[in-house]
Amino acid sequence: MASAAIFSSLRRSRSPSLDAFLAPVDLEYDVVGLLKTLTTISSELIISFSHKTLPFQKKNSRSLLRKIELFVLLLDSIQDSGDWCTNLQSTVVLCFKELYLLLYRSKILRDYCYQSSKLWLLLQNPSISGHFHDLNQEITTLLDVFPINCLNHIISSDVIEQIHLLQKQSRRGNKLFIDKHDEELRLKFFQLLNEFGEGNIPTFDEFYEIFVKKLGVSDARVCRVEIEYLEEQIVNHDSDLEPSSSILGGFIAMIRYCRYLLFGFNEDEVETLKGNSNKRFKRGKQIGGLISKEIADTFITIPKDFCCPISLDLMTDPVIISTGQSFDRGSISRWIEEGHCNCPKTGQVLVHKKLVPNRALRNLIMQWCMAHKIPYSQPENADIASESFPAAPASRAAVEANKETVKLLIKQFENGSDCGKAIAAREVRFLAKTGRENRGFIAESGVIPHLKSLLSSQSAVAQENAVTAILNLSIYDKNKTRIMDVDDCLRSIVGVLRYGHTIESKENAAATLFSLSAVHDYKKRIADEEGALTTLGHLLKDGTPRGKKDAVTALFNLSTHTANCVKMIEYGVLKALVESLECETVAEEAAGALALLVRQPVGAKAVGNEENAVIGLIGMMRCGTPRGKENAVAALLELCRSGGAHTTERVLKAPTLAGLIQSLLFTGTKRARRKAASLARVFQRCHYNSFRINGSGFRLEYGFASANVASGNLDTGFPTETVSVSMSMSVSVS
Repeated sequence: MASAAIFSSLRRSRSPSLDAFLAPVDLEYDVVGLLKTLTTISSELIISFSHKTLPFQKKNSRSLLRKIELFVLLLDSIQDSGDWCTNLQSTVVLCFKELYLLLYRSKILRDYCYQSSKLWLLLQNPSISGHFHDLNQEITTLLDVFPINCLNHIISSDVIEQIHLLQKQSRRGNKLFIDKHDEELRLKFFQLLNEFGEGNIPTFDEFYEIFVKKLGVSDARVCRVEIEYLEEQIVNHDSDLEPSSSILGGFIAMIRYCRYLLFGFNEDEVETLKGNSNKRFKRGKQIGGLISKEIADTFITIPKDFCCPISLDLMTDPVIISTGQSFDRGSISRWIEEGHCNCPKTGQVLVHKKLVPNRALRNLIMQWCMAHKIPYSQPENADIASESFPAAPASRAAVEANKETVKLLIKQFENGSDCGKAIAAREVRFLAKTGRENRGFIAESGVIPHLKSLLSSQSAVAQENAVTAILNLSIYDKNKTRIMDVDDCLRSIVGVLRYGHTIESKENAAATLFSLSAVHDYKKRIADEEGALTTLGHLLKDGTPRGKKDAVTALFNLSTHTANCVKMIEYGVLKALVESLECETVAEEAAGALALLVRQPVGAKAVGNEENAVIGLIGMMRCGTPRGKENAVAALLELCRSGGAHTTERVLKAPTLAGLIQSLLFTGTKRARRKAASLARVFQRCHYNSFRINGSGFRLEYGFASANVASGNLDTGFPTETVSVSMSMSVSVS
């Protein structure tokens, strides 16, 4: 019998469930149920193969179909015989059990072929031909060993004759069959890809002949389906993909080019774009509250293995740690960031802190959600961003195909309709998602001014795609200058931040400002742009969790420029940062920004006047993440250095400060321990000065010994080097 290798190359996102390997009836005792089940599966296979023709593998599927049809005749004859079916010999029943497994595997192979994209099915032609051959061979073997003589008195002579005839035919034609026409077409696609790699772009007529007439790609929608399927294979198969992910990326780029070359910019796609935009808008709620609500409404019990051991909620992005246990990525990431070095489930020490995506578990969760009609959205870039599985470099053919696609997009920007421009902006957005090389030549082509003009579009779809495309392009350092050099482009981005049609547009505009502010010379320009700081402050206070994160990272970058401090105070940004110390999502970054602002006396004075600033920073030293504690103690240290005597007194009078400093000295990060030691010296020096003033060893108050201290020039007795702030931030493509 063929091994389980038949399933190894099947589409993992639609891998077979356990039902594929377990009979739905008791095969040992319920023979009648077994025969009925076999008849049902066989009939279903015959109907599906007859009514829906595969684009490829036609001869192999017909051969399999003939054998299945014969078994249907055999089963019908046995069941028509009445009580005889309950007295079948054990060898006959054993053969029927084996037939059940073969039929179910045939069903899986059939489903795989129907659900695959046309190009993927063609590219896998030799492998899938092998799967059909294995099944045909196993069924032939089953026919050879089937004890047909035991059924002479049950089934008709016609059926027996057909079985003998099929046995003879199967013995003669037992070689692997690969359709030469399918194989020629497969090789033709590789030839086209090579031509792209050599810079020889095939003509419109050549593409029409091979894509439309031979492959059956009839419109832009089918192209989109083909692209999405191939992209999914790259994500799901990792290093065992054949052809390799870089070659498959070339095919994706070629289909994308053909989509616009052959079918233009279909305005019907705009409705699809709107639908996708709405899905993204609701994604966060779907993953969080809606799943739980749906489960609660229907009283469905979540399988224990699908729940994160930390949060006890349904996992949306399960990952495996070094001990082999699975957790939801968000929960285990927070656990590790808090300084834990052991597995929360087993207590074992973590050998390393890499998080490996558990695709098998995630696919099972997806199938379970689909079966129970529970919304489930796969996390964006969960696999592509993984350290363990870096994306393969783009092939030369993919780069050349993408360059040709960009030329078509530029023409659409210049002469197309408003709907066509929205589609072009979306395509630039997707092309700029990955690869420095892609981002480089897209910007060089002159697309940025066209995207800038769409930022003021009345179409929410066009605006969102345009600002996100600029965000993705800005990740490449050279493109930051190209964006800032376009007249009024910065103003237009800030305009989206202030008045964007959707929350996604505003959030991506904030993320774009963060990306651009990585260049020091641009920090002041961004802060000087009317409405930029004010709107970022509002987004930090009232935005979604993602919006707050985008806003605080942008503000952190802007706060590193000393010239921006006064404006950040004037426009209420500093107040928003202080209030954000109570928000777990952004407290760490907010503390980092405050630590930078209080280096200047004006910033320290403003923070010192905020009633909740010291309380919030002390609270973060107690309960924050390791990096958050580090930023909080840095902010308090700088506050003592720059804030004057009154502010220093407020900090040092905090009743729990001494204990928290001592705790950080033993448990904090290396930087946190160094900063805590500096703050401890401030603390001890003030105690010593207070002791000298009071003159007795019995009364200890916080006081200051000299006019220098009273005037705010506190001599701490330690070097006054700049205190670094620990941050870990990156721009996410969308």
